[in-house]
Amino acid sequence: MSRVRRPFGAAVALAVCAAAALTSGATGPAAAAGNDTRAAARQTPDEPSLTGAAKLKRKPGDDVHFAFNAHGFADKARGTFYVSHHMGKDWGGYFKGRIDCLLTGGPVAVATGIVTESHFEAAPGLPQVGDLKGKRFGFTVLDDGKKDRLGYSWALDGLPEKSVGPCQGSAPFETLEKGNYKVHHWMPSREATKATKD
Repeated sequence: MSRVRRPFGAAVALAVCAAAALTSGATGPAAAAGNDTRAAARQTPDEPSLTGAAKLKRKPGDDVHFAFNAHGFADKARGTFYVSHHMGKDWGGYFKGRIDCLLTGGPVAVATGIVTESHFEAAPGLPQVGDLKGKRFGFTVLDDGKKDRLGYSWALDGLPEKSVGPCQGSAPFETLEKGNYKVHHWMPSREATKATKD
């Protein structure tokens, strides 16, 4: 066993020495790559984000899903959203689009997006949904661990028919059956905001 332990100990010692050499200013491709990676990480700007997908808690047969991949501050936000709603086999569809505004406050995010594609089908006698392309809808998410909540701007419409202004949504009144949302809060410093206005 002693023959195995000595080489292993020597290898560990060499690894420690090598790591120390890299962190104490060693040169070469490996050190340069490490420095570039750390510099890039420092230069990556922080920004608000809303990500994740979930199914809302509804009665059986009423399946509603929301998914978000939104990043950026206010009207500089970018990303996508996807919404689907099916009630049994007779009514349902989806719409999706691009995020055009995002604001966060602690565990809460409010986002809006412009619909770029939509498709719904309904049996005769059931509510019909027209083409939603070009309309702006709002979403509000509360990231509360395993008790996330979600709201949407058409809560009073019954169907998503009316556009809203940028970053406008309702209170997050819906609960989730499964899935998870992640809100990363970020706001610019006062100095940066002042510089932008000046």
